[in-house]
Amino acid sequence: MGNKTRWIGLLILIVVIAAGGIYLLLGGGQEPVTLRGYVGGEKIGLLEDPEVQETLEREYQITLDYARAGSLDMVTADHTGRDFLFPSSQTALEYYQQVCGAPVKSQIIFNTPIVLYTHVPVLDAFQERGLVTERDGCYYMDLAGLVAEIEVGTTWADLGLPELYGTVAVNTTDPVRSNSGNMFAGLLANVLCGEVADEENVDAILPRLRAIFEKLGYMEASSSDLFDQFLKTGMGAKPIIAAYENQLLEFAVENPEDWEQLKDDIVMIYPTPTVWSSHIYIAMDEAGTAGIDALLDPEIQRLAWEKHGFRTDVSGTDSDNGQFRVDHIAPSITQVAAMPSYATMEKIMAALS
Repeated sequence: MGNKTRWIGLLILIVVIAAGGIYLLLGGGQEPVTLRGYVGGEKIGLLEDPEVQETLEREYQITLDYARAGSLDMVTADHTGRDFLFPSSQTALEYYQQVCGAPVKSQIIFNTPIVLYTHVPVLDAFQERGLVTERDGCYYMDLAGLVAEIEVGTTWADLGLPELYGTVAVNTTDPVRSNSGNMFAGLLANVLCGEVADEENVDAILPRLRAIFEKLGYMEASSSDLFDQFLKTGMGAKPIIAAYENQLLEFAVENPEDWEQLKDDIVMIYPTPTVWSSHIYIAMDEAGTAGIDALLDPEIQRLAWEKHGFRTDVSGTDSDNGQFRVDHIAPSITQVAAMPSYATMEKIMAALS
């Protein structure tokens, strides 16, 4: 009887050990980890999505704790106790490498192109002027033509919009602090140079680039703030802005009633050429590297497109666009220019400071 009892006890012990091993193997015994960092404002909606948070916690035992910051501001922010940065461009990574050295690891998580947002009367005026064309249901802006109008001081009244004050300008974020403005400045530099701006050819066009931005006055430090102001203040305050494609797509999904009120007035235009905003995760320590695999999880990548408008494939997406209820979404982005190098962008930022 004693031997039988011992054998039963031994079997129970083996089963308990095996069950514990399986539990650990499946990740059930992994301690939850909180990763702390800085995030660009355009990604807050994604990271606050309950489905995204649940996937991170269930599959990777990760919680993200973050403060919002501009892509360039976060590089020089206080990194004490921070594991990662999540800016919106390769330029921010180059800036980080110059200021802080090589990161432990970095990875592009998803992309979104720079686009222009405007109102239907402004779109109509641009089309009448020959600056905007429609192809396959999408609108495309001749960026060189638009820059020429800005440089000669064309007024909104000249375009048949006397209700708008002043000269034609594209509102953007502060190019010295925020990525969307920085990328638009790089894009304009390319247009003014007639090719990708570099350290040799950029000096000649800096006075012209500075003159374009001087017309803007105060510029927001965050792309999310600029987009919110565009939606709230109407055509008179900001007739046209440069921002991210995903911002309108996310807004339409998260605010269907508001979008129903706005959708007949707000229009998205793809500049020709445009540039990709590559949202790159920078791990500043070993703990931070866990965020890369987690954010590349197929479920999170699906949510990033379907609910938040980030393209998880560089040339487009296989997903149906119907969930956005936004017209004129380009199925793929083909007219893309390379951004100037960080060394060139340093010259541009110095000129615009």
